Amino acid sequence: MSAGRPVFEVTGLNVYYDGDRVVADVELEIEPNRITAMIGPAGCGKTSVLRSLNRMNDLIPAATVTGKVLFNGEDVYGDGVDPLDLRRRAGMIFARPNPFPRSIFENVAFGPRSHGMSDVENRVERGLREAALWDEVKDRLDASALGLSEAQQQRMCIARALAVNPDVLLMDAPCSALDSKATGEIEDLMIALKLQHSIVVVTHNHEQAARVSDMTACFGFDPAAGGGRVGRVVEYDHTDAVFTHPSDKRTEDYVTGKLG
Repeated sequence: MSAGRPVFEVTGLNVYYDGDRVVADVELEIEPNRITAMIGPAGCGKTSVLRSLNRMNDLIPAATVTGKVLFNGEDVYGDGVDPLDLRRRAGMIFARPNPFPRSIFENVAFGPRSHGMSDVENRVERGLREAALWDEVKDRLDASALGLSEAQQQRMCIARALAVNPDVLLMDAPCSALDSKATGEIEDLMIALKLQHSIVVVTHNHEQAARVSDMTACFGFDPAAGGGRVGRVVEYDHTDAVFTHPSDKRTEDYVTGKLG
C-alpha cells in the first residue's frame, strides 16, 4: 500500500443520463502511484465513473453526477474549480488514438500551449520520452502524426497528456484498438509510468487487469435498482485478492468468464 492521502476519494457517486440512474453509490479510494483497474461486464458504469473523476461527463448534456469526488483533497465539483485545469492534472486517454491532423511535435505541444506553459520544446521531448516514443520519432517531429502506426499514435496521445505534467492518467480501454504486440507495449509503459503518476484504467480485458494493476474495482449490476441495469462497485481490493479469492459472486463469475 502506498503511503499518504488517496489521490481520489469517491463517496456516494451516482451518474444519471436523461434522469435515469446508470451508476449507484460508488465508494472508492484511489491510491497514489498505483495502477487501479476498473473491470466488469459491458454497460455497468466503468467509463461513466472514470469520466466523473475529471468532469468529462460535463461535456455530455444529458449527464448528471451527484456525490463527492475529492482529488488530492479538493472537491472537483466544488465552486471555483476550473474543469480545464482539472483535466490537465487528471489527463484522459481514450480507447482509440485521437491524433490531430498536425505534426507529431504540434500534437504533443498542444497541451502546454493551451495552458500557457513555457519551455514547450522541453515539455514535448519529456512527454515523448516518458511515453517511450522519443527514439522512434525524434528525427521526424515535423512529420504528420497521422503517419504513425496506431500503437505509436496511442503512445503519442499519452505523451500529449504527459507534456502538461499530470498527477493522474485516466485511461479508458487504451488497448482496445491495438493488437497483442502493441497492447504489451502499452502495458509495459503503464507499469513504468506509475513510478511518477497514478493511473486509473478501464479495461474490458480482465486478464489485462490481472497483469498490470495493483488494485482492482469490479463493477456489476444492482438487481434491486433500475431493473437490474444500474451499475455499482461490487468488490474493490488488491488485484491478487480479487482474482484469486473474490468475495462477491458477481466478481467470481466475471473473472472466471461465466459473466461477459
